[in-house]
Amino acid sequence: MSTTDPEAHKPTLPRTITIEARHPDRPSTGIPLGARTLSIGARTLSRHEPIAPSSRLPIEFRTLSLRVEHTGDPIDFEARDKSAAVKGEAKALNSLDWHKISLVEALQRLSVSPQTGLDAAQATRRSALYGANQISPPPSRMFRKVIGWVFGGFGSLLLAGGIVCFICWKPLGNPHPDSSNLALACVLLVVVALQAVFNAWQDFSTSRVMASIKDMLPADVLVLRDGLQTTIPAAMLVPGDLVYVVMGQKVPADMRLVEVTSDLRFDRSVLTGESEAVSGRLEKTDDNILETKNIALQGTLCVNGSGLGLVIQIGDNTVFGRIAKMSSASPTQLTTMQREILRFVIIIGSLAFSLSVVIVIIWAAWLKPTFPHYITTSTLLIDVVSIMIAFIPEGLPMTVTVSLAKVAHTLSQHKVLCKSLSIVETLGSVNVLCSDKTGTLTQNKMHVENVAMLDVSFTPASLKDHLTTGTAAITENLRQILAVSALCNSATFEVGTGEKERTIIGDATDSAILAFADGLDGVHTARSTWKHVHKMNFNSRTKYMLTLSKLIHMNNMPDPPPAPLASWDGAHADDLLLCVKGAPDVLLPRCTHTLDPAGGPPRALSHATQHRIVGVQERWAAQGRRVLVLARRLVSHHVVPKNVDPFSEEFEAFVEEATAQLVIVGLLGLIDPLKPDIPETVRICRGAGIRFFIVTGDHPATAVAIAAQAGIISNAAAVHHYADLVSEDTEKAADASDQLADRSPQSIVISGSELDMVTTHAVMDRLCAYEEIVFARTTPEQKLRIVQAFQARDSIVAMTGDGVNDAPSLRAADCGIAMGGGSDVAREAADMVLLEDFSAIVVALEYGRLVFDNLKKSILYLLPAGSFSELMPILLNILLGLPQLLSNIQMIVICIATDVLPALSMCFEPPESGLLSRPPRNTHVDRLADWKLYLHAYGFLGIIESLCAFAMSLWYLQRRGLPFSSLVLGFGNWPGLTDELLHEAQSIYFFTLIIMQWGNLLASRTRKSSILQQPPSWGINRTTVPAALIALAIGIFFSYPPFFHTIFKTHGIPAEYFFLPMAFGLGMLILDEIRKLTVRTYPKGVLAKIAW
Repeated sequence: MSTTDPEAHKPTLPRTITIEARHPDRPSTGIPLGARTLSIGARTLSRHEPIAPSSRLPIEFRTLSLRVEHTGDPIDFEARDKSAAVKGEAKALNSLDWHKISLVEALQRLSVSPQTGLDAAQATRRSALYGANQISPPPSRMFRKVIGWVFGGFGSLLLAGGIVCFICWKPLGNPHPDSSNLALACVLLVVVALQAVFNAWQDFSTSRVMASIKDMLPADVLVLRDGLQTTIPAAMLVPGDLVYVVMGQKVPADMRLVEVTSDLRFDRSVLTGESEAVSGRLEKTDDNILETKNIALQGTLCVNGSGLGLVIQIGDNTVFGRIAKMSSASPTQLTTMQREILRFVIIIGSLAFSLSVVIVIIWAAWLKPTFPHYITTSTLLIDVVSIMIAFIPEGLPMTVTVSLAKVAHTLSQHKVLCKSLSIVETLGSVNVLCSDKTGTLTQNKMHVENVAMLDVSFTPASLKDHLTTGTAAITENLRQILAVSALCNSATFEVGTGEKERTIIGDATDSAILAFADGLDGVHTARSTWKHVHKMNFNSRTKYMLTLSKLIHMNNMPDPPPAPLASWDGAHADDLLLCVKGAPDVLLPRCTHTLDPAGGPPRALSHATQHRIVGVQERWAAQGRRVLVLARRLVSHHVVPKNVDPFSEEFEAFVEEATAQLVIVGLLGLIDPLKPDIPETVRICRGAGIRFFIVTGDHPATAVAIAAQAGIISNAAAVHHYADLVSEDTEKAADASDQLADRSPQSIVISGSELDMVTTHAVMDRLCAYEEIVFARTTPEQKLRIVQAFQARDSIVAMTGDGVNDAPSLRAADCGIAMGGGSDVAREAADMVLLEDFSAIVVALEYGRLVFDNLKKSILYLLPAGSFSELMPILLNILLGLPQLLSNIQMIVICIATDVLPALSMCFEPPESGLLSRPPRNTHVDRLADWKLYLHAYGFLGIIESLCAFAMSLWYLQRRGLPFSSLVLGFGNWPGLTDELLHEAQSIYFFTLIIMQWGNLLASRTRKSSILQQPPSWGINRTTVPAALIALAIGIFFSYPPFFHTIFKTHGIPAEYFFLPMAFGLGMLILDEIRKLTVRTYPKGVLAKIAW
C-alpha cells in the first residue's frame, strides 16, 4: 500500500469528456486494443439502458468524491461529523495504490500471468483465503434497535415501574399480595410493548429503502483461467483473476484494466453521481482512485467497448464495499421533531424523578417515624410508580406517530412525497429556502428568443428573413450561427418521429438551440457533412461545450465550403473545425475575432468591439435571457498530432490548447418562462417569514431578472453587489436604510467567484443578513457551502433542486426538496419530492407547521388529566393524609385508553387561519412544550379539573357520612371508609376527569380561534365527537363489569355523577373562550404574552 498522504488525494469532481471517433482499420485486441467503431455516433453513450433506480447505490455513497474548495480550509462534506471508524475507512480508501503502480507490478504482486490467468490450484487457495466476492450487508443492529424501541422515550421508566410493581406484589407483598399490584405491573408491560410497537413503526416508516447490493453485480462472468476462457459465478472471483468486460455488463469487482478498446466507457454515476460516461485507460489519470480511468470499479456499468481487467479487490475490500461500510457507520442526526420529543422526555422524566426523590425523603424523614403503619415500603414504591405514571403521558408516542403519518398521507394527496415522517415538521421550521432556477422556478421549456452577431440583434423570424433576402456575404456569415448551433449540440432527434412533430432528446438548452437551428435551416446537412473526432459536453465546472469535427468523405474542399466554414477561411479538406458554445464570461477571454454582420472576414476583437458585445449580453440578461456565446476555430491539419489516439491524454491536451484564439460566431438569448404559479408561491413563502433565495448557475443579470419577475427581488434597480458587501460603509448604509420605513428590503446578487472571495466570518455574516439574495454562477461545491453557511448561523435551510449537481446540497440541507422530474440522484438525496408543481411546497410548509401546532394541542390535552390531575391525589395522600382518590390502574387507563383517541383526533385538525402569516418557528426558543404550555396545562386546565374532580369525590363521600374533616390528616385512620366506598369515590374522580376532558378537548382544538369559528363539525374534524364518546365508553367498560371490580378495583357510579362534570367541562370551555377573545382583542396584553 502506498504511504502517500491521503489528504493529498482528496476526491474532486471529475470533468467528463465524451470522445467519439471511428477507426475501422485498427485492431480490436492487444494492449491497447485500439479504437472500435461507434456505430451510432454521439448517441452511443446516451442511449444505453440506464441503471434502474432500485439498483442504484444510495446517495450517501455517491457524493464521497465531492470536496468543497474555497479560499479557507476545505469543507469536506462527507467527512463532516464522521466517527473514528469512518475516518479510518476513508484513510484506507485514499491510500489504495493499485492505480499508481505499473501494470507489470500489479501482475507480479498478484502472481498471475497475463497469457494464462490463474490456475485452478491458485484460485482454490485464494478462494479459501479471501472468501466469496460478496459485499456484506450493512449490520442490521436489530438488537440495538429493539433496545431503542423498548427503552427509548418513557419506555425505560415504565419498564422499571412494571418491575417494581412485580416486586411489590411478591415478595414485598407477602403474605397477602395485592392483586392490583400484579395487574398494574402487567398493564405497564403492555404499555411498554405498545410504545415499542409504535416506535418500531415510526422507525420503519422513516428509514429509507436502500438499494439492493445483489442487483448491482452480475451473476456470471467470463474469466481467463488455466489459459482458457471460462464462465464462473461472480461470487467465485478471487484477486488475480483476469475478467473480460463487455458492453452492458456490470463490473463484478475492482479491476486494474489490462486491455482496453479505445471506445471503452464506464457509467460511474452509481458511485460519483456524474451522468457522463468515463473512458477506460491503461495508465493513471488521477491520484484519486475514484477518478482515475485505469481502474474499473465494482458496481459500475460498461456502456461501450470492451476490455480485460485484473481483479485487485473483491467483496468488502472493493471501493464499493469500503464506501458502503463508511455509510453504515455514519451517525444519524436528529430532526427538529426528534430533538423536541427528546427534550420533552427529559423534562418530564426529570420532574418525575425529582418529585419521587422528594416523596421518598418526606416518607423517610416524617411519615415513617410518625405514622409507621400508614405507608409501608411496598406502598411507597407503588406511590413512586404512581408519580411516574402520573407525570408521563403514555399516549404521546402513538399521538406523534399517527400525527406525522396523517400529515405525510395528506401531503401525498397533494403530490408531495415525504421520505421520512419526521422531516414533515422540519419543513415547518424552515426560515431559509434556497431554490434552483431552471426547472424549479421556470418551466424548463427554453426557446431561442434573440440572436446577435456583434451587436446586431435578430429574432428567429427576422434572422430567417435576412437569410432569404441578404447578400451572399451576409448570408455566409449568418448561416454559421445555425451550423455551429447544430454541430456543438448534444441533443438529437428521436428516430421515427415525423417531420412536423420531431421529438428532441437532450437537455432543455441544447434542445432549444437544436429546434432553433432546425427551424431555420435544418440540421441534417451540417450533421451529415461533419463527423465528431472529439467532444466535451457542457458541465458546471468548465461552463462550455466543445466539438472537434472533420469533413466526411471529402478529398477536396467544395466551393462554397460547407457551413460553418466560409470562403475567406481558405480551409483544406483535412483541416479540423473546433466549435464551442458556453458562458460569455468564460469564452470571451479566449476569443480574438468576431464575425461581421455585414459579411466578409472576421473583425479583430478590440476593447471597443468587446464592449459592444458585452452590452448585448447585459441587456438580454437583464430581461431574463440566458446568454450563450457561439464560437469556432479552424484547426489546420498541419498542427494536429499525427498517429495519436484521439482518446489519449496527449490529444485531449492538444484540444485544450486549441480552445483559444476563437472567432465569435454570435450570441444566443434563450428564455425559460417562469411558471405561472411561482409569483404567488414566492409571495406566500415570504409572507410566512421565509427568506427565499435563488441559487443558480446562470449569469447574475439573468438570475436577478428572473428573481424580480418571481418577487424574490423587490427592487431590481437597488440590488447590492460584492463591492457593496465588502465596503467599509456597508454597515452604516444598512443601519441608515433600516431607519427608513419606505425603503425596500436589502437585496444582493453575488456570483460564485465572488463568493469564493468571502473569506472572513464578518463578511459572511453580513452576506447572510440580507433579506433577498441571488447566488449566480454557482458550482455544486458553492451550493453546499451556501447551505452550510446559513446552517452555521442557526438557520433551518431547505434546498430545492433537480440535477445531479444538486445532490450534495440537497443532502446537506435540513430539508432537501427534489423535483419529481429531476434526476434519480437528486431524488434519492432529497428528504422530500415534489411530484408535480412547485406550488405544492406551500401546502408542505403549511402542514409542516400544522403538525407542530397539532402536537402541541395533543400534549396540552394529555397533561391536565393524564399528568397534573393524576398527580394531585398522590401528593394529597402523602402530604395531607387523604385517601388516594384515583387508583393507579385508573391512571393508566386514562393515559393509554380514554385520553389517546381524543388526543389523536387533534392530529386531524385543519390549519387555523393565519398559520402561514406567522414567522417560522425558532427552534432554539419555540419549543414543543414550553413554559407557556406548562402554565396553561397545569396552572389553568389542570387546577380546574383537579378541583372539580376532588369536589365530586369528596361530595360523594360526604353524602355517605364521611365529611372532609374526617379524612384530612387521617394518614390511614379514616373511620367508616370501606374499600367499596373508596373504589366508588375513585371511580367518580375517574369519570369526572374523562367528562371534563371533553371541555379540554373542545378548548384545546384551537390556539386563538373561537369554537364558533372552527366548530367540531363533521366537515371540519369528524373525529372529535366520536373520540370523546369512545373515551367515555372505554371508562364505562373498565368500571362496570364485575370482572374488573376484582382485578382493577374499579366500580360503577350513580348516574347523577355523569352530568355535573359536563357542566364543569362547559364552564372550562367558556373560560377558555373568554381567554381567547381577550388574546384576539388585546394581542399585546398580558394574556397574549403568556398564551401558549
